[in-house]
Amino acid sequence: MKRKIAVFTATRAEYGLLYWLMKDIQASPVLELQVLVSGMHLSPEFGETWKDIVEDGFVIGAKVEMLLSSDSSVGVAKSMGLGAIGFADALTRLAPDVLVVLGDRFEALAMVQTATVMRIPVAHLHGGEITEGAYDDAFRHAISKLSYLHFVAAEPYRQRVVQMGETPERVFNVGAFGLDHMLRTSRMSRQELSESLNFALDKPFFVVTYHPETAFQSDSALEFQELLAALDSFPEHQVILTYPNADNGGRAIIPLLEAYAAANPKRVLAIPSLGFKRYLSAVALSSAVIGNSSSGIIEVPAFGIPSVNIGARQQGRLAADSVLHCKAQVNSIRDSIMMALDDVFAERCRHVSNPYGQGSASARTVAVLEQFGGATPKIFHDLV
Repeated sequence: MKRKIAVFTATRAEYGLLYWLMKDIQASPVLELQVLVSGMHLSPEFGETWKDIVEDGFVIGAKVEMLLSSDSSVGVAKSMGLGAIGFADALTRLAPDVLVVLGDRFEALAMVQTATVMRIPVAHLHGGEITEGAYDDAFRHAISKLSYLHFVAAEPYRQRVVQMGETPERVFNVGAFGLDHMLRTSRMSRQELSESLNFALDKPFFVVTYHPETAFQSDSALEFQELLAALDSFPEHQVILTYPNADNGGRAIIPLLEAYAAANPKRVLAIPSLGFKRYLSAVALSSAVIGNSSSGIIEVPAFGIPSVNIGARQQGRLAADSVLHCKAQVNSIRDSIMMALDDVFAERCRHVSNPYGQGSASARTVAVLEQFGGATPKIFHDLV
């Protein structure tokens, strides 16, 4: 009998990282893939990206609606409660042997706490990292402590998970999952990308994604306006603007980016979700990736493309030399973009060393899951 591996996904970015792992589980002779979808994937506001999952050849085993049309702290907390109720029913029906969860979001925490109560072993991907500007930082560490198997993206992260009391034999440094796309995913040409987006990419362009800094009492809308003002200093560059996540303050950004695109229809494209193939293609063809998404730090350096990382959301992550850090202020952002466009710096980025591995995370993780014989009671591992 095949071992049932349920993979949970709630956002477009998370699914892009999970894609090749899901494909490798699907192809395994001893594993059975179950796909559990929730959160932003099911929301028309964020592009109903569950359809992309189906188009990619996956069967969705369960859909759990949880996302309220509110990005206040109360709305997010209530969404977590709704999620736990729906996840309990879904996990009862699917009865997986292992639940795979990636990252640090509130949807994942709600899922993992439910699985823990139901005694379902959790395999956590991308634990041990730090993002000081988002409350996801605490969620990630909480998920690690609720998990049994750990697949981390770099050696310092493996050491940090062990420092948290997790048994070293169950903590595996496999590299970043998004880098598998570098070796395994075909990319679109500029013409193909333009046609797919129905937007003429006839100039150099930036890829821009900005999320709220949820760990602080910051004004996300004001910070985003600083970013837009900085982008105005580069009228010769087009801009692909993707929507923020469904975090506290995220919905305040959406009308601003839509208005910016409407005011600059030939220069700016606003889109809820690119999907991972179009996103990776756009990154590879771009002059720079700008914003505060984890992708700008983890995956983008592997393309040899400069990243401008704004504010404190990703503060604490390992970063390649191609990542330029700046404040969420127009002058600081503009100066960093100018540096990213410098010919000497751009050439240096093409040869940068990425600390997140070589693109084999999915295969290495599946090899462990294929050998997994079941969970025993966890014992806190004290450092000697």
